[in-house]
Amino acid sequence: MARQADGHNPYAVLKIKDYRYFISARLFITLAVQIQAVVVGWQIYDLTHDPLSLGLIGLAEAVPSILVALYAGHIADIVSRKKIIISAECVLLVCSSALLLFTFNAVNVIENLGVLPIYCVIFLSGIARGFMSPANFSFMPQLVPRELYKNAISWNSTVWQSAAVAGPAIGGLLYGFFGINVAYLADVALVILALFFYAMIESRPVPEQSETGIGVKEKLLAGLKFVFKNQLILSAITLDLFAVLFGGAVALLPIFAAEILKVGPQGLGLLRSAPAVGAVLMALYLTYYPVRHGTGKKMLYSVAGFGLCMIFFAISKSFWLSLFLLALSGMFDSVSVIIRSTLIHTLTPENMKGRVSAVNSIFIGSSNEIGAFESGTAARFFGVVPSVVIGGFATLVVVSITAWKSKTLRELDHIN
Repeated sequence: MARQADGHNPYAVLKIKDYRYFISARLFITLAVQIQAVVVGWQIYDLTHDPLSLGLIGLAEAVPSILVALYAGHIADIVSRKKIIISAECVLLVCSSALLLFTFNAVNVIENLGVLPIYCVIFLSGIARGFMSPANFSFMPQLVPRELYKNAISWNSTVWQSAAVAGPAIGGLLYGFFGINVAYLADVALVILALFFYAMIESRPVPEQSETGIGVKEKLLAGLKFVFKNQLILSAITLDLFAVLFGGAVALLPIFAAEILKVGPQGLGLLRSAPAVGAVLMALYLTYYPVRHGTGKKMLYSVAGFGLCMIFFAISKSFWLSLFLLALSGMFDSVSVIIRSTLIHTLTPENMKGRVSAVNSIFIGSSNEIGAFESGTAARFFGVVPSVVIGGFATLVVVSITAWKSKTLRELDHIN
């Protein structure tokens, strides 16, 4: 294996068989989720022509995910994480199959009930992803030694972002050239592949529990208490939370594709892929050249850069410039995500990783969906372009306040 002059081996974690199975499963399930997001977004906007309906997709997924998050984190700390992941994947397979079934004319579900059945399926998938997220997050460290956490996180991010590049493009192309049935069929097939690779991973024991003599309620709240007592983790999560909540424009991309840039479903797939293209490039760079110094300042600068990209994207009338700005936003976002994930994995005890990752999921994972609802609502009242511009400026304000208030994050040099 190639090594850098400082002895860092960027491929070290790929020698571990179960980790290779894990990132393969992550690749396929992310492809499935991204294809489904593109198809559902275009389908619902085509049926309603209402920006708020796009925001409701995010809300339908975020609400159940938030409701189950703390309990899901608790379960991830006391039950086999592999079993939780497999169970959640089976539910996602049912959801993908239902969306496929709805598209057949013989069923007439959409014709009779409109978009309500789609929202119901998204709600169910939100519950499944609410359980899968903390289990996935806490399962990965069980597959690799502690000294390879940063390497594993970088590769995990690279694979995830690669799927986020390919998924929307594949979804848009399949929808545009072959129709909705083929697109949803690909979604189902990819979920099945993800299930296969997760099943290939050897089970790991449930972490030893150091908390004895306390009730379930106290255990559920332990993750929240840990995060709020740790200023570094709290600052990093808060920063990303508001950046995603206010700064994202993904939910409105069907409108940009259809009405502003006029590029259709194929162009929508490329627009959705662009942030992940930049994120993949940055994640690969960080795999070879990890952040070693000035970690806190680099995180702050990267979130500010993300906000600026959103402002300029909103006012762009050029498809290619818009693609570039979205890709650049993905590069900035990747830096922030990898730093935050490394902080959480490194500073959290093994027997609390499920609950702490559940808190992270509430603040970050669900903020994507809540951010989608915020974007749809803002677009309804202020217009599509002004809502994204306002969100970008709000992100810059959040970065400024965090840099001012959180001396711990601002002065963080490196992660041990």
